[in-house]
Amino acid sequence: MHQLLELQQQKLPSAALRATFPFLLGMPSGMRALPLEVFSLATRPLATPATLSRLSPLLPPGRRTFSSSRRTLNRSTSPSASWLPIPFVTETSGSTHHTTDLFSRLLKERIVAVYGEVDERMAATVTASLLFLEADAPEKPINLYINSPGGSVSAGLAIYDTLQYITPEITTICLGQAASMGSLLLAGGSPGKRFCLPHSSVMLHQPSGGYHGTAADIAIHAKEILRVREQLNKIYERHLTPKKDGGRKLTLTEIEGMMERDYFLSADEALELGVVDEILGSRKAVKEKTES
Repeated sequence: MHQLLELQQQKLPSAALRATFPFLLGMPSGMRALPLEVFSLATRPLATPATLSRLSPLLPPGRRTFSSSRRTLNRSTSPSASWLPIPFVTETSGSTHHTTDLFSRLLKERIVAVYGEVDERMAATVTASLLFLEADAPEKPINLYINSPGGSVSAGLAIYDTLQYITPEITTICLGQAASMGSLLLAGGSPGKRFCLPHSSVMLHQPSGGYHGTAADIAIHAKEILRVREQLNKIYERHLTPKKDGGRKLTLTEIEGMMERDYFLSADEALELGVVDEILGSRKAVKEKTES
């Protein structure tokens, strides 16, 4: 990277720089390449005000959510985040060939995936998919696969409310992890239709976030995040079905205490707490449970 900075300071043409650093050629088509200043920032202990003023148009405004207050480069301009190959499936019918991306093909089988951070873009895709599948066949169940670290509370609640709103039964299946809002979506499946794979991890916690401004504004946002915390606790209270103590429902006070800190659960512990109804270990078991 120091070599890149030295070449940049020599004001070499872009073609020469890209010949020296092949990773600059790997940008997918349609992705806006970052100016070399972005890469050279990694070699400097502190960016100067002049540099930051040149970069500020590239950075999105800071967003306040109840899940993350980090300011990062927009995903559409980050090579590591956007360079995720999506497989395509080609199907042949007679002399006709039809190619579609893998997730659209799964949608045809009434499978919706919540993979990665829950944000507004994902919420738009997932809710639209759920509404489409309801309109297509309201009597058929929908399978929602979850592998998510969580994310925006508002985006997660948009998906959760849609799950409760539509007519089809919702089978939720956790593979990998269902943390934060991911755990709420997992628990929000239809009763008896919430599953996880044997080595899944589940995490529940209270919402977090940050805000800066006047004292009056901070007080308003503090009141709002407390309201959201109570709302989430009530959702968990409604859906958790513990196996111990004869299936006694947890009280709101017990849930509040449990959610005070990050609360990690193995698959067995998630079953015991009632986040899921069963642990599935094979494809055959999944098929039997989702079709029954």
